[in-house]
Amino acid sequence: MNNKDFTIDPTSFEYPEFTREMVKTHTILIPNMLSIHMDLFEKTLISLGYKTEILRNEGPEVISEGLKYVHNDICYPALLVIGQFIDNLNHRDDLDKVVLLISQTGGGCRASNYMYLLRKAIIKAGYGYIPVISFDFSNLSKKTGVRVTPRFVLEILATLTYSDELMYLKNKTQSYEVNKGETEKLVKYWEDKISSLYKKKRGVSYHALKKNLREMCLSFDKIELTKEKKVKVGIVGEIYIKYSPLGNNHLEDFLVSENVEIALPGLYGFVLYCLYNNIYDYKLYKKNKKMAKISKFIIWYIKRREKIMIDAFKGTKFKPMNYFHHTKDLSNGVLDHGTKMGEGWLLTAEMIELIESGYDNIICAQPFGCLPNHICGKGVMKKVKELYPNSNIVAIDYDPSATKVNQENRIKLMLSIAKEKL
Repeated sequence: MNNKDFTIDPTSFEYPEFTREMVKTHTILIPNMLSIHMDLFEKTLISLGYKTEILRNEGPEVISEGLKYVHNDICYPALLVIGQFIDNLNHRDDLDKVVLLISQTGGGCRASNYMYLLRKAIIKAGYGYIPVISFDFSNLSKKTGVRVTPRFVLEILATLTYSDELMYLKNKTQSYEVNKGETEKLVKYWEDKISSLYKKKRGVSYHALKKNLREMCLSFDKIELTKEKKVKVGIVGEIYIKYSPLGNNHLEDFLVSENVEIALPGLYGFVLYCLYNNIYDYKLYKKNKKMAKISKFIIWYIKRREKIMIDAFKGTKFKPMNYFHHTKDLSNGVLDHGTKMGEGWLLTAEMIELIESGYDNIICAQPFGCLPNHICGKGVMKKVKELYPNSNIVAIDYDPSATKVNQENRIKLMLSIAKEKL
């Protein structure tokens, strides 16, 4: 199918829907963000009966396509996600058999416009006949072929649990492994094992998670590690730029190549941050009492999984991650919980959590012109450094005009200071 055969007037266009009939015939395309999480998320949707493909196309074409169809004042993550979609569509032969899925959190941020920006862009590019759906539980099942069943929710939450644990363990071992490549092999082993469990409709119950997470920790505990003392670097920032190799120019790979240990806060933290904000909305502004009650229940449910994740480390050489209820209170005295645009108070709390966990060196990865990051990242650095004099924090901007060389040089300067202290 040729996209030029479809000339659409955006002002009189009715957006196509993803229907139940399309589930068997259409492939859902999803932009990449976290490598481990997205690999498992792809396997999760496939096990639930959805044809799924995580986009992994990169290169200057992605940025140029994004600039072509998105105003350059829009934040860099939106430009990259939309550019990645369109670049992928430009090289496909099955255009009449695909659906685009984009995550959506809402709130007072430019990210709230992603859905509408994407639809506008694909119409301009000649792909307006392709359905677009938003991944958020309030809208996912409305007018789409995606059915949010109990099994669907359980598998998504189980995938989050497994992925956060795997990412944490990977970062604890990859910089110290004696036998290079052993960590990656083990990550792949667990991705395949979890996928096989999902195919058998297993692996999502409380007891299954407890058993598998314990085995996961024990398997990583067997990796032979060097006793070399290394610089420790934590990564915080806007959620897409913080995690996405496309967004941050493969920041994690670069840091590992510089012989440092890295730490990334888990995705569960962001989920809990969003849920706690519903409670704060009611507490501070008397908004949506019903949503606050629902959020309290989901937080209780996630906390049970969080406890399993932490208990799984007992008897191993790894120190587990902190409970989120501890993390959220770390911003007290620096930034109020009413500050919740973008990453809000979570960004500040994660910086302090990393410092208290021994990661004094922090990279705050942010899209250029991202107001929440400038306030909750750059804006609190002075206060954080007063509270923690040994902290070494640098903010790195990512946008189409920022060069990888310049970004890496600034990070190298930060690392040189860290190595001197070490």
